[in-house]
Amino acid sequence: MKARSTQNIEHHIDRYRAVEGGLLPLLHAIQDDLGYIPQDSYAIIGKALNLSVAEVHGVVSFYHHFRTSAPGRHILQLCRAESCQAMGATALEHEAKSCLGIDFHQTTADGAITLEPVYCLGNCSLSPSVMLDEQVHGRVTSEKLNALIQAARSSE
Repeated sequence: MKARSTQNIEHHIDRYRAVEGGLLPLLHAIQDDLGYIPQDSYAIIGKALNLSVAEVHGVVSFYHHFRTSAPGRHILQLCRAESCQAMGATALEHEAKSCLGIDFHQTTADGAITLEPVYCLGNCSLSPSVMLDEQVHGRVTSEKLNALIQAARSSE
């Protein structure tokens, strides 16, 4: 783990060490800061919160939101909830994986885009929906998805 990452993690630990049930807010703070939760930080977190490494790992691996490796410059999340599934999200999933050449929880070789599933974007009336860099897009077609991907890649 890099020295800067360690300092950032320790800063967040200091903020949440005395908070009852502080593990989840701590993990969110680390991910918000670094973009992911380094696996080699589990021991430091566990020691500070009197938890085992296995307990920290269990929480990180249980929640789909948490990442254990650095994401790409852009994050594309495809909604996998029932409404989006009913409106064609499976076809969008295949299109995204094919276009990007990756699977869920992976990043393109050029580091541009990380593809993630999400289990509701709260945009059910405009299904199927995706979120690109914290911006929700509804009624996404294959063509619209490809345009979003190309725009993300060309914005660099």
